[in-house]
Amino acid sequence: MSEELDLTKLPTEEIVLQIKDDLYDGLAAEVVAAVKELLRRGLTPYEVLTGSLVAGMDVVGADFRDGILFVPEVLMAAKSMKAGMEILRPLLVETGAPQIGTLVIGTVKGDIHDIGKNLVAMMMEGAGFKVVNLGINVDAEKFIGAVKEHKPTLFGMSALLTTTMPYMGVVIKALKEAGLRDDLIVLVGGAPLNAAFAEEIEADAYCRDAAIAVETAKKLVALKRGV
Repeated sequence: MSEELDLTKLPTEEIVLQIKDDLYDGLAAEVVAAVKELLRRGLTPYEVLTGSLVAGMDVVGADFRDGILFVPEVLMAAKSMKAGMEILRPLLVETGAPQIGTLVIGTVKGDIHDIGKNLVAMMMEGAGFKVVNLGINVDAEKFIGAVKEHKPTLFGMSALLTTTMPYMGVVIKALKEAGLRDDLIVLVGGAPLNAAFAEEIEADAYCRDAAIAVETAKKLVALKRGV
């Protein structure tokens, strides 16, 4: 309780820094308290999202990429970001705040691994994307249904088994046949994949980990929009 009382005495800039530190340390309750305090001070939900949560997750992503943080710490940070997002999401919808884009993501049919895919989903949400996570063992029909419903900018597939990798090609072929492929930026990832495989199945990019997925997504969305 004393920490919450302390927040009211801190300058706004310090609360923003505090959120970034608490995110980095995976302190969800502290992030939620600080987000509420910033909103109480009249910052817009979008300002809190971009200036505190997204900026904080950018640091987490960079340190994950550089080997300073590892998956358990990143998952803790992402969960804290999600806790802050729970407060902001309904307010962002109300205010019609801009989003970078929508991502539909899932682990392909025959594969039930989801830690890496969930990490990508959380990091992408932390970067300001709306994320539709379809879960595991997703077939082409379910992927296509989600693309038609959500009209995403980004489409992500994950596989951890060499036996399920080829199904990614099946999904991309199905997207083409449905006339949906050209509107999508297709990202693929998972331990057995590489850039050559991504090129072979005509994905737009292979992402080695969640941090690279976020970097690649931002870059390709900007290119697509001619920013």
